[in-house]
Amino acid sequence: MSKRNSISLKNGLTAAALALAATAFYGCDNSTAQNSLPIYGEREPVERTVDGKTVIDTIYHQIPDFAFVDQDSQRVTQETVAGKVYVTDFFFTSCPTICPKMKTQMLRVYEAYKDNPNVVLLSHSIDPAHDTVAVLKDYADRLGVETAKWHLLTGDKDSIYTMAEAYLAAAQEDEGAEGGFSHSGDFYLIDQQRRIRGHYNGTEEEDVDRLIRDIPLLLNEKKDEK
Repeated sequence: MSKRNSISLKNGLTAAALALAATAFYGCDNSTAQNSLPIYGEREPVERTVDGKTVIDTIYHQIPDFAFVDQDSQRVTQETVAGKVYVTDFFFTSCPTICPKMKTQMLRVYEAYKDNPNVVLLSHSIDPAHDTVAVLKDYADRLGVETAKWHLLTGDKDSIYTMAEAYLAAAQEDEGAEGGFSHSGDFYLIDQQRRIRGHYNGTEEEDVDRLIRDIPLLLNEKKDEK
């Protein structure tokens, strides 16, 4: 098997594993047709007493607090995305395989929502030793994107890899992979409570079309909760 095919296989397995997890927790993922999206990851029932009656609440998997630096040397934390819907992925600027395709597709998401202040994009570099602020700035300039909408993030390597696990994404150093890293090619859709609500193949136009259509479902959820 070639290195390129090995990376593609790993990415396919990651997406398949996530889809299987969603089915195990929440049944078949046909919720888009029902104007709602599933919540991915583990969940925990918690009992509490209300007016003498036992009520069971569900605690869902949530993305933990984080702190990274973007292409303009601005600190990006959970407060940056507070109350917003955001799309995230993992990449590295010298990636010779899937990353260029991913960024072409993420640009489509950017263009679709660049005027909506309630939608943000976060892209985490998994090669922070190379992807400094200056490198990310040059990369963003070549993409032609604004920092306020699309944050290209760098920071402590271990923290970035821990965040990948929180997003249920694959990301690791891999001497056998082209470029020295292997990672998921997925985009992850996160709601206003930092819960994972969708994953999409970031190299496939059709799947990114689905992401673009799904974002308003989460924006409308926020309106419905008011």
